[in-house]
Amino acid sequence: MNIQLTKNQIYWNSEFDRLVEKHARSTGLPVVADFYSDGCGPCRMMAPVFKKLAKEYQDKAVFVKIDTNQVHQLSSRYSVRSIPTFISFYNGKKANEFSGAGEQQLRQMASSAVDQAEYENVVLTRESLAEYYQTQDPSKTQENVDSVYQKCVDMMKNKQITDCVGAAAQKLSRNLRKKYKSAPTLVPRFTEVDRQSKTNNDKAKAKPDSSSAGASTSTKSKSSGASDKPNLNLATIEELEKELAARREAMAEAELEAQDEDEDEDAEFQHGWAPSDFPERVTIIGGGPAGIAAAIYAARAGLEPVVVAPPMGGQLQGKGVDVENYPGMVNVTGPAVVATMRTQAASFGAVFEAETVLNIDTSTRPLKVITNTSTIETHTVILATGAESNWLGVKGEWEMRGGGVSTCATCDGHFYKDTHVLVVGGGDTAMEDALVLARTSKTVTIIHRRDTFRASKVLAQRVIEHPSIKIKWNTTVEEVLGEASANDPSKQLVTGAILKDVTTGKSITQPCEAVFVAIGHTPTTKFVEGVVEFDMKHSGYIQTFEGSTRTSVPGIFAAGDVADSIYRQAITSAGSGAAAALDAERYLSEEGLGNEQAEFEAELLREMMEDMPSKAGSGLDDVYNVYADAGSAAKGYKESVGAEL
Repeated sequence: MNIQLTKNQIYWNSEFDRLVEKHARSTGLPVVADFYSDGCGPCRMMAPVFKKLAKEYQDKAVFVKIDTNQVHQLSSRYSVRSIPTFISFYNGKKANEFSGAGEQQLRQMASSAVDQAEYENVVLTRESLAEYYQTQDPSKTQENVDSVYQKCVDMMKNKQITDCVGAAAQKLSRNLRKKYKSAPTLVPRFTEVDRQSKTNNDKAKAKPDSSSAGASTSTKSKSSGASDKPNLNLATIEELEKELAARREAMAEAELEAQDEDEDEDAEFQHGWAPSDFPERVTIIGGGPAGIAAAIYAARAGLEPVVVAPPMGGQLQGKGVDVENYPGMVNVTGPAVVATMRTQAASFGAVFEAETVLNIDTSTRPLKVITNTSTIETHTVILATGAESNWLGVKGEWEMRGGGVSTCATCDGHFYKDTHVLVVGGGDTAMEDALVLARTSKTVTIIHRRDTFRASKVLAQRVIEHPSIKIKWNTTVEEVLGEASANDPSKQLVTGAILKDVTTGKSITQPCEAVFVAIGHTPTTKFVEGVVEFDMKHSGYIQTFEGSTRTSVPGIFAAGDVADSIYRQAITSAGSGAAAALDAERYLSEEGLGNEQAEFEAELLREMMEDMPSKAGSGLDDVYNVYADAGSAAKGYKESVGAEL
């Protein structure tokens, strides 16, 4: 039974509060909330995962999305300081939380919430407890039974619940079993029928009641005619509430329709690959500039590449400022560049598969690319997985990730409007983060361990001249300081950092509300450790040979930041991606690996033609040939036209 409670966009605080309260009192379903932003790369990466889980648990949990830019009060209430952040609610209370793009963590959270809800979906009625004592201990009076029952009710955290339900009922049942060797009967608190009925009633209540709205002509506009809508200037409070509910319902439905349209448009970038009896010729791992450039070149060569990557788009996806150093791109942000690249690749025939690659099996040919849901057989592989952000590794950093420590200013910067923030680093990423944060933060202080920036001169000069940006040269972060959130004592929020002057050795405490770490990246290559050779001089980078993109394994090529320890730019990554596609195409030609499916179909057709009887000696001389007549007609038409001319 599909309850249709699993896909909601939250627009108002009160709407979310009513939702959580309703499911605490009327359905017993847990609520899983995704706090996100449209401009956040990791949020986009987790969106299809969240949607998939919502479908898997559509009868067992409620999944809602909360845009932190639109409903910032909820972000403040639950101390959301980094996105994406996922919070589960059960029985009207916050149950669990984590921040980051972790599919397994989200799946574990959802599973845990559902298990808890199913375990606690029980009720012990007063009558059942009385019958139990009558059988097990007749000496108990009704007053004794009522006292035991009330103790169970008092154990409930939600004081609005007046029955012995959930964990309290389970605990009382266990204690009685220990004492009397049997337990009272527990019955389901909510059934699917109850939940379906409640949902239908809510939908009916949300629709405006035309009979009541038109019952009194005094509340209708004289010019309204036969309209069932009330005149809002003269409407009663009840009519206004009904109209508001109806409009919210219509807005939510429109939002869902828009989401469905967007999902249809994005479907080709999610799971466009389908297993075949023939190996793929080119499989590209990675969806940034290197991977997409390789896809464009390979697709235009007719190789029909498969791009295996989460829909995140690499570091460029998280660039909040305009991309200024990519030819032909003017006043365009990173996400827009990635979206254009993907559209271009798809238009030439590239296929996208939004999965995470776990390993590559090179023990047999064709090669096998193993993802978290499938195995793709392929003749060549292009590695273009880019790099991941580095962390400081100082005390307090790990504990306060999601509480003020972040590596994505574009994602999390808006949480720190009119506050003091730190940016750690001296390269282009640090400069860009500082400029993004300076738009909304009261002050931005850059912490750099040297006395000059290694960033490009244009970006560095722009930062130095910015009135809201301060710089602490020759300084490092020793520790990130924090304290418990007032709204959630279990969560630590950043309050400052201990900074050390590397020239004098003195330390100071710098108050701040957030620390953004921008100290470089490490190639995402752990999944190919033991598969290809690595650069001995540069840890984590894949070794390529002879000035090409070839690796130590024939048929595997490396492009972008996984093999570039020097330049690490979007444009150089795109260039090496194109080179990798050309190298792969050349390899396929040298090995004689063409389009096996097309060759098989051509061979099959040839064999079918050979099996057909020949005209000579087959008795087919007198068979009517429509093509011969058509040819004669065409010849006569050409002769008549020639004569007229």
